[in-house]
Amino acid sequence: MTAPLELQVKNGRIFCPLTKNKDKWLSATPEEIVRQRTVCWLVNQYGYSLDQMSQELPVVKGQRGKGRARADVAVWPTKADREARKRNVVLVIECKAESVKIMPDDYYQGLAYAVWADAKFFVTTNDKETRFFRVNKEKLPNRLEEQDEILDIPKASELADAKKLADLLTRTKAFSRDEFQKLLFRCHDVLRDNDAIVNAEAFDETSKILFMKIRHERKPGSSVFTRARFEQLRENDADTRAKSSRNNKPFYQFLFDQTKEEFEDALIFSGNDRLNLGESSFLQIVQLLEKYNLSDTSDDVKGIAFEEFLGKTFRGGLGQFFTPRALVDFMVEILDPQEGELICDPCCGTGGFLIKAFEYVRAHIEADIQKAKETFKTKLLGKDFDDMDEKEQAARSARVQHTFEQLNRDLDPPNQQGRIYDLSSRRIYGTDKEARSARTAKMNMIMHGDGHVGVHQHEGLLDVNGIQKGRFDLIFTNPPFGQSISRDLTIAAALGRHNGDQGADADDKLLDRYELGERSTKIQHIFIERCLNLLKPGGRLGIVLPEGFFNNPDEQDIRNWAEGRAHILLVVSVPPEVFVSTGATVKTSLLFLRKFTDAEAKVWKQTTTAARAESEVRHEKEKLALTTERETIKTTRGTTEKERETRKQRLKEIIAALKKIEEAITTETRAEVKRRLDYEVPVAQVELAGLTASGSACENQLPLLAKEFASYRIKLRLWSTPAAVRYDYVHTKDGKTVDRKESKPE
Repeated sequence: MTAPLELQVKNGRIFCPLTKNKDKWLSATPEEIVRQRTVCWLVNQYGYSLDQMSQELPVVKGQRGKGRARADVAVWPTKADREARKRNVVLVIECKAESVKIMPDDYYQGLAYAVWADAKFFVTTNDKETRFFRVNKEKLPNRLEEQDEILDIPKASELADAKKLADLLTRTKAFSRDEFQKLLFRCHDVLRDNDAIVNAEAFDETSKILFMKIRHERKPGSSVFTRARFEQLRENDADTRAKSSRNNKPFYQFLFDQTKEEFEDALIFSGNDRLNLGESSFLQIVQLLEKYNLSDTSDDVKGIAFEEFLGKTFRGGLGQFFTPRALVDFMVEILDPQEGELICDPCCGTGGFLIKAFEYVRAHIEADIQKAKETFKTKLLGKDFDDMDEKEQAARSARVQHTFEQLNRDLDPPNQQGRIYDLSSRRIYGTDKEARSARTAKMNMIMHGDGHVGVHQHEGLLDVNGIQKGRFDLIFTNPPFGQSISRDLTIAAALGRHNGDQGADADDKLLDRYELGERSTKIQHIFIERCLNLLKPGGRLGIVLPEGFFNNPDEQDIRNWAEGRAHILLVVSVPPEVFVSTGATVKTSLLFLRKFTDAEAKVWKQTTTAARAESEVRHEKEKLALTTERETIKTTRGTTEKERETRKQRLKEIIAALKKIEEAITTETRAEVKRRLDYEVPVAQVELAGLTASGSACENQLPLLAKEFASYRIKLRLWSTPAAVRYDYVHTKDGKTVDRKESKPE
């Protein structure tokens, strides 16, 4: 039996058996280490021989426009094919350093070579993540994402088996959203059939196992997450428990405890959480999940499928409603969050708004970095590239790859200096009072790519961990409707504290903290004030409200209060069907506001004071006459019973008249302020918003409205105080390093 090929590294140098150099020991760069591990992997796991392979292989001279392509590792069917340099390469492998996240646009060299060499398979690897592709020669070879990802490549012994090769080429790794959603519901069915667990409880148990799998996939060197593996653990379980301090917990509870420890900082699970399902159900669900890699599955695929699953399993289970995705997408598009802005949802539910805002900003970051790559690539690999000698071409290609790797560090979530890390860990905040919703929001956000660390289980009307007044640039929220806050509700009760755990303000009344608390107990009114309080001057708010808020005379005072603190950007009436599909019955509208800047607040106050003074002058004589008469009546004495009754009645009439004058002054003041500070308030009514009452898809008019509003707000410069940052990438003269410069937009 042939001994396995081993990686050899000594004194900063690594043995490279495929290199053409006489000295086979090259500098042990991070990328070279990955390449030589890959060579060992091809030999030991797939049975290829070294004489079938080449490394650093340039395209044959004379292939104009292809000189930049160079294969990290190429594999031929036989030694003779390699020596003859035939264009019948089996597979081409592109290697990156371990620290480099695989990005589709960074593999143009290897992919171009794979197409030119007529290869059937293309592989990308950074040692931590390896992906297999079939080479689609009908498509341009400059985008990895245009190629079809497959499950595996052939072993050396399978190269002569045409049927086996055809099978491998058709086994695509497409893990569709529908497939994942169906998989989650199959897990739900297992719990229903075996343990009589349904809806929200079934969602909880499925989520726990999903996070066990994610933790397993992320842990370096961990064993496979399969039923067979866990059945083996079960067989050894009694002996394992006897030798450890597991308190007689079965193997799967012990595994879940490890998962809780892994996600302890995220506060997803409480210390008392456990798997509330039988061993048979656990093993069945593991078997359903075992062929999928959740860490490799795109955030969009698993995130949206997870969201659909939780929406359907929670419907009615929590007694709350989800904001339909069409509305979430529209509201985020309208307020256009930018990199560097702080975003919050004080009653976040399962995190829909926060997830969309995260994805929206992330897409802009990715597009910005892609633009920087294209600029640098065009500069180094421009029109004169094909006229350069092979050595210069190779040098420039290497500089492009090196620069791309540096740019990608901004996209690597674990990189604490990167832009994605900053977005995920420092810019997204949310609270929800309901424990399951807050926990689910964290899970949901992790499935979508992260941003969960700023989410807390907490009363949304009170500050917690960075969620405080005057801090945020944007707020999106859908507060509860139709509920009232008791005037006797204390801070302690709102937070669920016990008597022994109360702070100095524990007995304060919650409504006393709010100006509107004197006028209303409706929870949506208090949340309007809460959101405006949380915003910085110039900050933007998108809020879902019952339509009655906009036309109910009893709520005019609340509307006036809001208008005195924020600029109304847009009001949109949405069809009732959109929320009926989620179980709600109240017709809603969307309100978009921009909180006054300090200067605007000052102008509003000055204008209001002046307008009120003018109105009071107009009513001065009438008001003076009534107040004089009132004082005279109060000081009159020694009358008969009939006269006293007459005076009493007249006092009532005077009070009513004075109240009417005060109302007139308020109305006139408001009208005059509106006249002096006149601005247009766009109002739109949407008939179709993507969902019918039954939940079926239909036409969605919201995207068109969002585009129209974008043009309108840019023209009027409604975002008068942008807080977003812009990043400029500066390349050094040698092209080997990239500097990132932060600046404010103009």
